[in-house]
Amino acid sequence: MSYHEEDNNAGKILLAAIAGAGAGIIAGMLLAPDKGSATRESWKGVATKYSGQLGEQATKLGSDLEAKFKEYAGKLEDLGLTGAGSTLSLKGDWNDIKGRLKQQYAQLTDEDLTYAEGQGDELVGRLQGKLGKGKSEITKMLNDM
Repeated sequence: MSYHEEDNNAGKILLAAIAGAGAGIIAGMLLAPDKGSATRESWKGVATKYSGQLGEQATKLGSDLEAKFKEYAGKLEDLGLTGAGSTLSLKGDWNDIKGRLKQQYAQLTDEDLTYAEGQGDELVGRLQGKLGKGKSEITKMLNDM
């Protein structure tokens, strides 16, 4: 199954879940035996439950798509189809890399070098501002450390 087919299937699943929840809510309101205020209170709880589940599914889908994007961006870089340094791929212990950066660039602070998994873009942006270099140059520098 290709990446495009996986995206398409995930989108279909999410759309089907949303459509199913919506149809269930509408049918329940039309067929509810209770008076309107009691029905609305009952459905508030159901809507909260389903919105939480849909939110979790959307978050997981977003994470999966981001991981796939990074994987394919790395492959394109390896094939030489995109410029070197277009994808941040840190190798080794971040504390070691941070120490080498501080030695090389005295103006960098601990705050400038704060890095958390999945937040490479923020790190690159801070370093761009501090060092006055372009994104690809910063990314390549970090990858080479």
